[in-house]
Amino acid sequence: MNAVSLGFEFERPALLLLLALLPLWAWLRGQTGRAGALLFPNSSLLDGIGKPVREAVGRLRPFIRLLTAACFIVAIAGPRTANKEVDRDSEGIDVFLVIDLSWSMNALDMGQPNEEVTRWMATKLVINDFVKNRPDDRIGAVVFSGKPYLLSPLTVNKDWIEKGVSRMHIGAIRETGTAIGDAMAMAVDRMKSLPKNASKVIILLTDGDDNQSKAVLPIPSAELAAALGIRVHTIGLGKDEPTMLPQFNIQTGEILHDPLGRPMPMQTINPANYDMLKTMAKVGGGKFFRALDREQLRRVYSEIDRLERTEVRIRESVSYEDHRALWIAAGALFLLAEIIWALLRPRSP
Repeated sequence: MNAVSLGFEFERPALLLLLALLPLWAWLRGQTGRAGALLFPNSSLLDGIGKPVREAVGRLRPFIRLLTAACFIVAIAGPRTANKEVDRDSEGIDVFLVIDLSWSMNALDMGQPNEEVTRWMATKLVINDFVKNRPDDRIGAVVFSGKPYLLSPLTVNKDWIEKGVSRMHIGAIRETGTAIGDAMAMAVDRMKSLPKNASKVIILLTDGDDNQSKAVLPIPSAELAAALGIRVHTIGLGKDEPTMLPQFNIQTGEILHDPLGRPMPMQTINPANYDMLKTMAKVGGGKFFRALDREQLRRVYSEIDRLERTEVRIRESVSYEDHRALWIAAGALFLLAEIIWALLRPRSP
């Protein structure tokens, strides 16, 4: 249950129009006609007599009465604070992200010309946005190169997922190569104990072909997922033609440059095995996607986000915090002050 303040309001705001009558009332109180007079032979005899009292009576007492009336008018208008209470009832989806972290993910083909954006840089940004947009789901992550690594079990702690993805870099996994099948098997193993009627999804992203899996090959891993009621979406990242892989610092994943500031080439890498990924998606009951650059990758995850939506039921109610007692108390204090002042004020003889 989340409460959101809607601000201060009045239950009967039309009654506040009575405040406009107070200046008129004060003016009419001042129109009492001409006061009676006594003749004195020398007006100096009256200098100073009753002057402080007349000033106090003429200024302070009507002002206190105006404040008293204003407080009571505000009170009957019903001052209150409105609070909207939102109750979200959702059946979240369990999503496992299986993400390629092999050396080829450092290829510089995700940005505009002369823009150094590696496949991994683009992947991190898009995945973190995807995670943020799914507040009702549990999300887990496996990254892999020549061996899979559990980055996070299923969790609702999205900050943990984002921090885990952000701290990864190419070279963080010592074993080189691409173990797609083993990574898929690790994700399936983490989801196999979930209820059969739960909504379960694996999203595989890779730019290569399996060459290191030992336990399970990619297509059988997708078949195993489907047997357990887990949908499998696959994403093939990168261009169709061979691409240059630059040299990089294996400790940090940073691209190395020559004295002219250009990335230094290391080797040529082949495109992903798109036929394999299509088959995995087909047997896994999901969809296959292609992403040639950063923007296409963003659109792919947006499409998956649209396909795998959580059913959320929202109930809203509004409650009110009444403030009339405060204004009644203020009016009563002003009224009491006037009464006490009237009882204790000095009177002229």
